[in-house]
Amino acid sequence: MMAELDLHYLTELAAQLRVDSVRAAAAAGSGHPTSSMSAADLMAVLFAGHLRYDFDRPDRPANDQLIFSKGHASPLLYSLYKACGVIDDEELLSFRRRGSRLEGHPTPRLPWVDVATGSLGQGLPVGVGVAMAGRLARLPYRVWVLCGDSELAEGSIWEAAEHAGCEGLDRLTAIVDVNRLGQRGPTRHGWDTGAYARRFGAFGWHTIEIDGHDPVQIDQALTDAANPRGRPTVILARTRKGEGAPEVEDREGAHGKALRDPDKAIDELGGTRDLRITVHEPPADVPRRFEDGPMSLPAYQVGEKVATRTAYGAALAALGQARGDVVALDGEVADSTKTEEFGKALPERFFEMYIAEQQLVAAAVGLRIRGWTPYAATFAAFLTRAHDFIRMAAVSRASIRLVGSHAGVSIGEDGPSQMGLEDLAMLRTVHGSTVLYPCDGNQAAALTVEMADVDGVAYLRTTRGDTPVIYPPGERFPVGGSRVLRHSPDDRATILAAGVTVHEALAAADDLAADGIPVGVIDLYSVKPVDSAALIEAATTTGNLVTVEDHRLEGGLGDAVMDAVSELGPRVVKLAVTDLPGSATPREQLADAGIDRHAIAEAVKRSL
Repeated sequence: MMAELDLHYLTELAAQLRVDSVRAAAAAGSGHPTSSMSAADLMAVLFAGHLRYDFDRPDRPANDQLIFSKGHASPLLYSLYKACGVIDDEELLSFRRRGSRLEGHPTPRLPWVDVATGSLGQGLPVGVGVAMAGRLARLPYRVWVLCGDSELAEGSIWEAAEHAGCEGLDRLTAIVDVNRLGQRGPTRHGWDTGAYARRFGAFGWHTIEIDGHDPVQIDQALTDAANPRGRPTVILARTRKGEGAPEVEDREGAHGKALRDPDKAIDELGGTRDLRITVHEPPADVPRRFEDGPMSLPAYQVGEKVATRTAYGAALAALGQARGDVVALDGEVADSTKTEEFGKALPERFFEMYIAEQQLVAAAVGLRIRGWTPYAATFAAFLTRAHDFIRMAAVSRASIRLVGSHAGVSIGEDGPSQMGLEDLAMLRTVHGSTVLYPCDGNQAAALTVEMADVDGVAYLRTTRGDTPVIYPPGERFPVGGSRVLRHSPDDRATILAAGVTVHEALAAADDLAADGIPVGVIDLYSVKPVDSAALIEAATTTGNLVTVEDHRLEGGLGDAVMDAVSELGPRVVKLAVTDLPGSATPREQLADAGIDRHAIAEAVKRSL
């Protein structure tokens, strides 16, 4: 509890935050002032009495973490920053303008924002990851997540609630602004905070129901939340949307709009103020880190057969032993993705996230913003569930490593529900992403290490079945590179492949050579960024390109090649999975999809 609870100051501070939220939205002509006004008392008490944060050193290890999951309430967050003295009034009124740091929803353009929000249902799952990071580093910081009641309809909220409850993340507090109104009308449960309390309680949370406009109740709740009890806390605060301005208070149809008469509302709120908040300093704790060691990657002999997923697992364990910042997460398929190798070697840095892919990716983001280097793995097909979290990770500029195993029809008899056939397209479209697709064990091991220091979202696609090793141990495969596997001055076409289809391309090239048709073969293991120089050379020398991929026709390897060479005008034939697969052996699947050695050879002949 605050040592001296100054009710007048807190009431005036909350009014200031409401006024500044109204002013910011009025200056922009848009925004969400009413959603900001409902939570103003909650944040006034949190900042004035409970938050521990050094605004001069936002990277300080023991800083509390505040996440505005209801990111549309950004006018409130920016008004808080003004009250803390880190932005001025002129910048506050630049809200939503071109070039302003104060975007419509918070992003890391501001040094005090670690994770972008605004896609609802994401703040709490990321907060779970931040709390996991604090436990791993043995730091005393608290994680405060401001949620809206509307977003509690998102399934990702309940993935987070269950994980936090089961793990007993007692430094995590969700503050839910139960203002009754969503965008188009009332929320599912309205002001029934008990309905939410029963749900959170069922997941093992400590629940507190309060009047969200009473500073005394808010202070008591925040104090109670900070008491260690072996479980997370949710504060369910009944509030009124647009509090303090009769024009919009608890009225439908006012969401996401600047007030029609902001000057009147400001007068009703008591006018402008210039109160300041002195936020408490965090303790001077030093995070626990794990020591680095020697690197000893797995080495496979040429001609040996090994699955790239197996090589990934062995390489990740080796990387974790060499680098103390590396952590691994898995979606309850570690025996299939082979992430279990890391878990066996380094159990303290392995996190089982179960079948909850949104929480899997969100936890990786939370761990990353606290300085860890996370690798998160599941089947490639199931990462599609978490696409929005991956997209928002890019907006957050979070450098996370994703690994999708069991990709393509080559997994065999499991059938189409298990086949990742859209993952390359999905990850290629993510801003600033890197997409890698190794074809053998040594390449997979090398790329596992290579992606550790790549900026942004990096994706490694691995396959289920054993494939021949074609590269000797110890070779490097830089991001953005490729490997020319067949080439002669007489080549009449170039086959471009990655992953499992590299081996089909090599076999097709041998068959074509026997028929007197020399062709080149390029291993495009870096699907994004693609090796444009190698592609341009192939396009200008042979003029005929055949792409082959165990993926859908749209958005994958073939389109990456087209993006690089379309202006040069070569003939490009794209082989990919176009039909809906069924159950069959891997060899039959490749043949049925028209991406095996015979289909490639026929495509080359047709192109000549």
